[in-house]
Amino acid sequence: SLKPATVSYSYSVSLAIALCEGEVSGIGRIWADGAEISRSDLSITLHRGTADQLPDPTIEAIEGLGEAPAYRGVAYVVIDNLDLGRFGNRVPQFNFEVFRPAPADLGPNNSDLAHLVRGVALVPGTGEYALATTPLYRDDGFGRNIPLNLHTNAAASDLDASLDALSAQVPGCGSVSLVVSWFGDDLRCGDCRVEPLVEHHGADPEAMPWRSGGIGRAAAGQVPMDGNRPVYGGTPADQSVVEGIRAIAARGQEVMFYPFLMMTQQQGNSLPDPWTGAGSQPALPWRGRITTSAAPGQAGSPDQTSGAETEVAAFFGTAAPSDFALSGTTISYSGPNEWSYRRFILHYAHLCAAAGGVGAFCIGSELRSLTQIRGAGGSFPAVAALRALAADVRAILGPGVKIGYAADWSEYHGYQPVGTGDKLFHLDPLWADPNIDFIGIDHYMPLADWREGEAHADAEWGAVYDIGYLQSNIEGGEGYDWYYAGPAARKAQLRTPISDYWGEDWVWRYKDIRGWWSNPHHERIGGSRSETPTAWVPQSKPIWLTELGCAAVDKGANEPNKFVDAKSSESGLPYASKGLRDDLMQHSYLRALLGYYLELANNPISEVTG
Repeated sequence: SLKPATVSYSYSVSLAIALCEGEVSGIGRIWADGAEISRSDLSITLHRGTADQLPDPTIEAIEGLGEAPAYRGVAYVVIDNLDLGRFGNRVPQFNFEVFRPAPADLGPNNSDLAHLVRGVALVPGTGEYALATTPLYRDDGFGRNIPLNLHTNAAASDLDASLDALSAQVPGCGSVSLVVSWFGDDLRCGDCRVEPLVEHHGADPEAMPWRSGGIGRAAAGQVPMDGNRPVYGGTPADQSVVEGIRAIAARGQEVMFYPFLMMTQQQGNSLPDPWTGAGSQPALPWRGRITTSAAPGQAGSPDQTSGAETEVAAFFGTAAPSDFALSGTTISYSGPNEWSYRRFILHYAHLCAAAGGVGAFCIGSELRSLTQIRGAGGSFPAVAALRALAADVRAILGPGVKIGYAADWSEYHGYQPVGTGDKLFHLDPLWADPNIDFIGIDHYMPLADWREGEAHADAEWGAVYDIGYLQSNIEGGEGYDWYYAGPAARKAQLRTPISDYWGEDWVWRYKDIRGWWSNPHHERIGGSRSETPTAWVPQSKPIWLTELGCAAVDKGANEPNKFVDAKSSESGLPYASKGLRDDLMQHSYLRALLGYYLELANNPISEVTG
């Protein structure tokens, strides 16, 4: 007997879709009939619409060699063998997210940020697998795998998707600062543990068990929790850091490794506050507040004694380069039983070497109060410890890697002890050290002093977004021409000019990077100018702005270092701000600062190093 036959048909089509006038820098998300689809579902080729683009190979294979137009000046995509079954056997309605920066020939002060940005910081610096390129899943115990680093519709890890977007949207970027965090637990340096932490003590992904600092997940502490949610992501797994370094380098970007110290103190802790003597330290404070057991100026402070040196030595520890061993890219540790700053930095120096190397390596950042601690005889023990650390990192990474320290903008230029008229260039031994290649500055200096209404001192500029106004405050304004003597003076805009008795006004101008860089440094002690300059040689090292930015909040340029985080004691608004979101403020700040330093006249070439 005859049986009924079933015949199935499938339909596919290859097609080209014009997007817009070229040249575009890339495409992002794609929608078909209003639903976002993954690029992995498509065999797609982008032609960016350049003036010299060639014909598409698929079209040319069909039309014949030399018979296919190149569509020069038109950005378009070619989709090869699109399966139409999921779309009802018809071509769906496509929509594309297209990236196209403003023209590049408008000059630095008028250019789109896409043409101004030369480097970015890859943050937040936490997340156990945020830097991994291998797709990773965790078994939740109920027959379900939870993706750990796959949170986009791109057929790639989160890091790969981010780096692809960076290449498309910021084509001028040539450097990525790779931020990786360990955690400190006390503002008293002698009691502060510096260690890697995890988000949980559950199962590891089979393809990449968590490991950092020479230990696995079971031996690691846990990040602070807010209810059942982690306050921070955990320290990135070592293997994810290796994959991140290699992925960035593979895209032609230079990697600057930037170790970051997060603080874990939560509200209601029982740790004595070295700054006030209170019985509890502020919640989630800034690492720049790490100091002695009692801060300088507080009763019982060990500052300027051998006791301060002992506390600083405990913070740095005694881990040595030889205490670490490599097996492939797995690092083991056999040194002193300590969770210390040296163990932190030397661990990553070894890991960067195992990953194939990096272009630059920071030995720390924004340890402002730590570097200002004085030992017996006026020494600065943390500065000496950073110099020793730089030498050890050099021994691990070799002469080809640029080594530096990223100082806070309030730290790089020197130290004025509270209640004195002294100016000590305390970091100069570090800046002059032969193992230091660059002077890093995390740049959050004010570029505005804006108020509501039309009666304030800067109102003649018309708007806080004016690029000329913001740029006039890069080498001018507060911290350069004048300062406020206190909150009452700030409120009334009573500005006191900055001047120096010996005619070296730059000594007191924290914004005068050019003056600081170009001149020998003579300290001011007890009302006198030292006849002998410090070890700093003018123009001998380049200055790198290792961080910069401004919150997207109204009047953010008044205090770019301010941010809002309800969990942190550091949370706050810029003065005169109403707390309203303001993306244009952030955009204008970045355009002003980046455009200013792209002008050669504002970014001079050293007469010493060229």
